[in-house]
Amino acid sequence: MSDSLRDILLVSSEPGFEAKFEELRRTMLGAARLAGYDSKENQAVAMILREVAEQGDEAVARYTEKFDGVTLAPGEFRVTPEAMKDAHDHLDARLLESLRKAIRNVREYQQKIVIGNQQQLSQGTGIRYTPIRRVGICVPGAAAPLPSTVIMTVVPAQVAGVKEIAVVSPPRFQGSIHPVILGICHELRVEEVYRLGGVQAVGALAHGTQTIAKVDKIVGPGNKWVQAAKKNVAGDYVGIDSIAGPSEVLIIAGKEANPAWVAADMLSQAEHGTDSSAVVLTDSQSVAAAILEQLRDQLKALPRAAEATQSLSRFSRIIVVKDMSKAIDLANEFACEHLEVQCGVESRRVAERITNAGAIFIGPHTPVAVGDYWAGPSHTLPTGARAKFSSALTCNDFVKSISLIEYSAEQLAASADDIIRLAEVEGLDAHARSVQIRRQQ
Repeated sequence: MSDSLRDILLVSSEPGFEAKFEELRRTMLGAARLAGYDSKENQAVAMILREVAEQGDEAVARYTEKFDGVTLAPGEFRVTPEAMKDAHDHLDARLLESLRKAIRNVREYQQKIVIGNQQQLSQGTGIRYTPIRRVGICVPGAAAPLPSTVIMTVVPAQVAGVKEIAVVSPPRFQGSIHPVILGICHELRVEEVYRLGGVQAVGALAHGTQTIAKVDKIVGPGNKWVQAAKKNVAGDYVGIDSIAGPSEVLIIAGKEANPAWVAADMLSQAEHGTDSSAVVLTDSQSVAAAILEQLRDQLKALPRAAEATQSLSRFSRIIVVKDMSKAIDLANEFACEHLEVQCGVESRRVAERITNAGAIFIGPHTPVAVGDYWAGPSHTLPTGARAKFSSALTCNDFVKSISLIEYSAEQLAASADDIIRLAEVEGLDAHARSVQIRRQQ
């Protein structure tokens, strides 16, 4: 086990650090974790999307059988209300209670920040906010059931006022969706759930098929194939939230950090899959060494130790930097999905200097799991340095704005000369005339 982790410790003062760091930065930015434009993987994604667009249900069924090993007729794509109710009826009572508390936390948080269905208009201009009519939500289900993702995506959409919500999740549990996911969908009154995943599910949502109505926006986390598919359809066919996956965490660990806790937080991301990443930045070589030793010890008791070890070896590093300012600079460059600050009493001060992150977890008692399941903000976050320009999923991602302009005759008259002058300098005489003609009557 120790040999497999021997290369994850990097010290900035040692020879060769810059080359190793640059290699890590490139891989974390997506070159090795998300299908690139010209890659064979992306060509395969584009082909599947094209076939789904052209062939509809037939292509969806074919690729579901190929990738998930499940044969479904189009009439079997959608989960019946009876199956969802049955799954809900069989949920463990204590689990259901915890799920309901999580739903309440998320709903309360989203209601605090929602723009809402409102209209503002004064002095001739304004804005109207309206919810998106129909959205598709991707819920991963290959490695483990993720009812938390249902909560973190569906509840914000409901708070925004979305009327139609379609959930897709791969049929990896006995040819269907895990009962916990179905149960929480029923709890949230989501009636449209499809046992479909992967590229073909994204294609079905983006283009529509004979049995699945097209959506206006697709949100949700997923593996590199799902995210590549979202990237391919974004803008032309549907809107998307962000590229949300594979999972990643960056931890700024000061001298006060608890190495066992830092190691546990690294593993909590690494267990998501072999494409996940966990990076630690610390100004203490002794803390770095202790974290590495803790990783080796804790891996022994981890059920998914093999996957976690592979993830750590490929995309995770413990990096010793000269000071905390350098750690902050690198953190802002990485712009990670999850960013933890474990710097004792200085944690909040350090966090205030972070400008690029999907979500910031401040202090030693705020592991990513608090955000993943409980606190309220959605755990659907941008990855691969996209936090430089993308944000956490919120209810406001399900709202669009329409600009409002309403001029009176007096307002138009007062502005007419200026508008005409601007139109004429651009050579758009008809624009100018559309204003001029109103002054002649």
